[in-house]
Amino acid sequence: MNAPLHIHRFSIEPVDSRRFASLCGQFDEHLHLIEQRLGIEVRNRGNHFELIGDPAITRSAEAVLRQLYRETRGKQELTPDTVHLYLQESGLENLSETLNDVDGHQPVLLRTKRMTIQPRGPNQQSYVRSIQEHDINFGIGPAGTGKTYLAVACAVDALERDQIRRILLVRPAVEAGEKLGFLPGDLAQKIDPYLRPLYDALYEMLGFDQVAKLIERQVIEVAPLAYMRGRTLNNSFIILDESQNTTVEQMKMFLTRIGFGSTAVITGDITQVDLPRGTRSGLIHVMDVLNGVKGIGFTHFKSKDVVRHPLVQRIVEAYDRFDHAQEKARKERQEPSDDA
Repeated sequence: MNAPLHIHRFSIEPVDSRRFASLCGQFDEHLHLIEQRLGIEVRNRGNHFELIGDPAITRSAEAVLRQLYRETRGKQELTPDTVHLYLQESGLENLSETLNDVDGHQPVLLRTKRMTIQPRGPNQQSYVRSIQEHDINFGIGPAGTGKTYLAVACAVDALERDQIRRILLVRPAVEAGEKLGFLPGDLAQKIDPYLRPLYDALYEMLGFDQVAKLIERQVIEVAPLAYMRGRTLNNSFIILDESQNTTVEQMKMFLTRIGFGSTAVITGDITQVDLPRGTRSGLIHVMDVLNGVKGIGFTHFKSKDVVRHPLVQRIVEAYDRFDHAQEKARKERQEPSDDA
């Protein structure tokens, strides 16, 4: 049963007309965004606010508005993108009574030499917690949800705390429309450009020079998936990216490489499989095989978890709606009619 709606009233101080204009946005666009995303009604007169909706959500929405108002100090102007990210950080429609205490846990922070990373929203927090608690973890969902970036952050955090001795970045050698054979170099060099998102995250967290030194000392290793056969990896943090492009056999081979003291994170988007037609994705297969297996974590990201430009989320949602409509139409064509 839905909780009864109620009116939650509060005031924000100090009163500053410029800051309140920034908080509300042009034609109240920021308040409308909050209404749409949280399913509540927002009314205000100056610094006095009324929030109408579920009690737990309206209390958390007050915290969001107060946070956003603090952001308007100085000359900083709020943008819809900033509001979008704060709403994600609050957990959106899955809001609990507080912003920072998700599912009764304290928020997770990842510390690297150059920065501190705080996962946004309950799903990212749960994902990082799962990586810290399990030896094998899957992060599955659309682009822009932070699954690869956070996996790299967890790896760097573990390396700097001496929990592991090396980081391995692994990717299947499958083209996404392009042909690897025309690229210069051996297989490792051919696949190097495809690992650019992983490199970029490492550079951001450790710096270019430090990453280069760690690669030279083989503390950070880049390996095409084919090169993993026959190896046993101890005291390592292994990230298998774009795992939707593994075959069933490759996924099994990779998972059985994990040794003592190691953590593996497997990321992928099951809607973007580039394998030859008729070849089953190892990621889709393993979701059924390992479902419920103790010691393995699964985190499923949705379009609402996208932390890039708000348009990315709308694009993902539009593709999902289109795919569902296509699948529904296909099933209807296959089902015999009652009159037949």
